[in-house]
Amino acid sequence: MEIENQKSKTRSRFIRSIVYLRDRFDLEEGKEDELETMDYISKNVEFKGANLWILIFAIFVASIGLNVNSTAVIIGAMLISPLMGPIMGIGLAAGINDFDLLKRSFRNLGVAVFISILTSTLYFYITPIHDAQSELLARTEPTVWDVLIALFGGLAGIIAGSRKEKSNAIPGVAIATALMPPLCTAGYGLASGNLLFFFGAFYLFFINSVFISLSTYLIVRFMKYPKKQFLDSKKEKRVQTYITLFSLLTVIPSVYLAYGIVKKSIWNQQAQDFVRVEIQFPQTQILNSDFIYSKDEKIIEVSLIGNQLSDDEIAILEKKIKDFGLNDTKLIINQSGNGTDIKVLTNDILKTLYERNEALIKDKDARIALLEKELAEDSETRILGLEISAEAQINHPGLQKFSLGRTIFKDLKTNKTDTLLAVYADFQPAPSASEIKKFKDWIKVRTKSDTLAFLLK
Repeated sequence: MEIENQKSKTRSRFIRSIVYLRDRFDLEEGKEDELETMDYISKNVEFKGANLWILIFAIFVASIGLNVNSTAVIIGAMLISPLMGPIMGIGLAAGINDFDLLKRSFRNLGVAVFISILTSTLYFYITPIHDAQSELLARTEPTVWDVLIALFGGLAGIIAGSRKEKSNAIPGVAIATALMPPLCTAGYGLASGNLLFFFGAFYLFFINSVFISLSTYLIVRFMKYPKKQFLDSKKEKRVQTYITLFSLLTVIPSVYLAYGIVKKSIWNQQAQDFVRVEIQFPQTQILNSDFIYSKDEKIIEVSLIGNQLSDDEIAILEKKIKDFGLNDTKLIINQSGNGTDIKVLTNDILKTLYERNEALIKDKDARIALLEKELAEDSETRILGLEISAEAQINHPGLQKFSLGRTIFKDLKTNKTDTLLAVYADFQPAPSASEIKKFKDWIKVRTKSDTLAFLLK
């Protein structure tokens, strides 16, 4: 009897736990009416009027952020971007069999993408800064993390959109999935003639868009949103067929591409682990390592400096490479020195060494140029001061001491600093007011400067 009671209590606790968890994860609580949510998403699909202008301005802001490598500016642009609307509209339309909404979403997404790339291309064509910064380079090739972010971000976005009280989740999804920067990077690729950048960035945008739409579709079906009803059953079947075809044509290629991204990411990680763990020798250092992954070949190329590895040591490394799951991967070892048949360090490695220090060199050059400019200006001011002092003594016999120099002042109201010329003059005896005015006017004409600081004694 006691055993039965114990079992009954255990079952009761288990049931209560299940009920507790179900209540905790229940999506019905706080859920907006399905029709209201569908209407909310449908309204955000359209790109015209204010929505289109907001998109254009957001693209300009994001392009500037990428151009000057400012993460804060890029995040701000993603917050105001309305790109999420038609992408979620595609997922909703597929989930409720609304072919008209699907066509409208695709059409508006096409308009948004075209306008975005056109705007960013125009900006990057006219901007004086043409270097590809790190924020821009990060959007030229998708990784497995981009796929996961788009999937889970899309799930969060549609769940937030289905609530009565709209939270800050949707703007957060816009930031996390980063839909806008890839389009701006694609524009940079067109403006600079770099098609690899264009296709890589557009590929990233496509992957993000598909997985956001897919996550929207999954939640819509999970929450059992009502499907669009047709009076004509034949038309309903035709619409379902069209939507299925659209969905398959969109999802299947993206899933295949995403699978390729996952494989490449895993290979890259394994290759890095191999180099980090196995290529460690006391008197030899890794100068550079490149990882090349393509459908036709997979190569790990490592350049070493220091004591050369023997043929036996290289053969052991080639055998160990398979232990890291790197089948069909070729290992190339470049070594410095001579007397062996191993590939010697080439100009490419020297170029890599230079590129590592290029930023430092540019910074030093800029500082040197600034110092040279300041020295030249100070020298010119000193020479001018000597010339003016001789002339001033002729015009003003009472002038006893004279100095002209550049000084830096700070405006405490605007918190800005500027440079001006400071004039010091000592008269004996003290000049009249008219002579002081005549002296100041002459100094301004002589120095060709309207902003002068006078200290007269």
